[in-house]
Amino acid sequence: MRMTSPFCYAGERFADIQMLRYRLNGFEDLSLQQKLYIYYLSEATLWGRDMTFDQNGSYNLRIRKLMEVVYSFLKDCPPTEESRALEVYLKRVWFSNGIHHHYGGEKFIPDFPEQFLRDIVAQIDPSLLPLEEGQSPLEMLDQLTPVIFDPQVLPKRVNKADGEDLVLTSACNFYEGVTQAEVEAFYAEKKSPDDPQPPSWGLNSKLVNENGRLVEKVWKADGMYAEAIGHILYWLEKAAEVAENDTQREVIHLLVKYYRTGDLRDFDRYSIKWVGCHEGDVDFINGFIEVYGDPLGLKATWEGLVEYKDKEATKRTRTISDHAQWFEDHSPVDPRFRKKVVKGVTANVICAAMLGGEEYPSTAIGINLPNADWIRAEYGSKSVTIGNLTDAYNKAAKGNGFKEEFVVDAETIQMIEKYGDACDDLHTDLHECLGHGSGQLLPGTDPDALKAYGNTIEEARADLFGLYYMADPKLVELELLHDGEAYKAQYYSYLMNGMMTQLTRIRPGHLIEEAHMRNRALIARWTYDHCDGAMQLLSREGKTFLRITDYPRLRQAFGSLLAEIQRIKSEGDFEEARRLVETYAVQVDAVLHKEILERYARLDLAPYKGFLNPRLTPVVSPDGMVSDIQVDYSESYEQQMMRYSQDYAALIS
Repeated sequence: MRMTSPFCYAGERFADIQMLRYRLNGFEDLSLQQKLYIYYLSEATLWGRDMTFDQNGSYNLRIRKLMEVVYSFLKDCPPTEESRALEVYLKRVWFSNGIHHHYGGEKFIPDFPEQFLRDIVAQIDPSLLPLEEGQSPLEMLDQLTPVIFDPQVLPKRVNKADGEDLVLTSACNFYEGVTQAEVEAFYAEKKSPDDPQPPSWGLNSKLVNENGRLVEKVWKADGMYAEAIGHILYWLEKAAEVAENDTQREVIHLLVKYYRTGDLRDFDRYSIKWVGCHEGDVDFINGFIEVYGDPLGLKATWEGLVEYKDKEATKRTRTISDHAQWFEDHSPVDPRFRKKVVKGVTANVICAAMLGGEEYPSTAIGINLPNADWIRAEYGSKSVTIGNLTDAYNKAAKGNGFKEEFVVDAETIQMIEKYGDACDDLHTDLHECLGHGSGQLLPGTDPDALKAYGNTIEEARADLFGLYYMADPKLVELELLHDGEAYKAQYYSYLMNGMMTQLTRIRPGHLIEEAHMRNRALIARWTYDHCDGAMQLLSREGKTFLRITDYPRLRQAFGSLLAEIQRIKSEGDFEEARRLVETYAVQVDAVLHKEILERYARLDLAPYKGFLNPRLTPVVSPDGMVSDIQVDYSESYEQQMMRYSQDYAALIS
């Protein structure tokens, strides 16, 4: 296994992004069969990349290809201010899987002039350019440059502005020639209140208007994205040959069937078998899963993750899942909204082995699936906390001065230093394992009733569940925390982030757009208004700080908000969801924002982090058999991205 010694977690930095590396802890101790299984699943993960680019915007693949061709042409030329700016722009496109910011969703504009691009393209062999059939380089530029340079063209990947047509004003490539009202009516017709097991209508297709008729272009082996899906199927079938057990093989075969048919009920059958598969150490996610990239919360962006268990750390999550019924029974929500019997809740701490699609380079640190409410209720859910990623984040952040700048006093800093990492991990576990898996919809409630506000409400529900229980003596009893005061570190850090420091990720004059950021703002600001002064913002020497004077009172507020958020979800109360989100989660205090940005700028930190994948390579013995899988951490960001664009270019050549 090749790596620097000691292992270097921090990679290069550009724009507002810091690249990190994650380590495959314990990979060398896995069997050859397990390593092969991980390798084949990893190949299936990497082949989904182009789908994510295309889903994020219809011009993304061609813009990526254009910039890569120009970048390669310029590599042998003396660097200039313009060429360096083009390199940064290309790296941002790679990072965001498109031309819109990976988190905020706003389009980022190059820092080089359009004429510079035109002058370089004029010198390049046209056969290298991403030309459409019969198109000249000039015609290509006339088509693509407004998309690249004009701030008014496709300004947001996902528009969530209340009162606007969210479909027509979003740049994501899930709809073509249709309005929001037409989309909602199309899928409303498919739903039946008498179906106890409704599929996730629209999850795996693009909805287009063809000569006045709405048609779904399904993402499947003989449909849209067939080229990419064909490669994924090849590697999934290779993986099935070396799976750890028959159940894993059956899971893969069901996923393969779903990719071939595109039938959402096949996806449900796969999801049920996957959520019940607990044997073995290796697992994966591969498919059209999360709907954050669709303003209506219907269409799923492709993502991939290959993982193996961290057996020692999993003892913590197993303790939580073993007591899931206790947590559900003692939840502060109305008993009507609690599950009478919690089924199949499992949780593991895992090591990520490969990230792909929407999970790469920026990724979640915890995941709970499947998303279908009826599958959760009847069959349970799987939760993972990605331990080697959180470890990389923590190690890369040591000594960066952030806490000293924003935390109110030395005593609170010491508390966070002592308990913060453990509490962060535990809150992630509670969020994923119990929060998302808790509660139930009332009979007849449409799972999509909250529409554009559904993702924010769901993330708030899971976060609040974790926050409420962080302070419960049960966690000390279960030895998940060893000090009844430790929860205070999580409360302080979470509320400081929601009230103040997450604003470092927002550009001046912009609103809060991303669902997780809206969730944190909603919780922090609502709590601020309803905690009787238990948390305060104070000014000291021109700087704003959060001070907390009554931590138990905060827990009461979290419980009250959790009860209301669960009611909103269980009853499908769209109007109240809209009121809460629009009141607490969207607007930005311009004066506070300016101050936070200035203080953060002085620290010279990048507000966003993402990961480079390790490179997995089979080691072939003289007899032609694979004897090992080599792990290489030395690849640079540019090397990895250019290799992926060459080796895994399924949808553009």
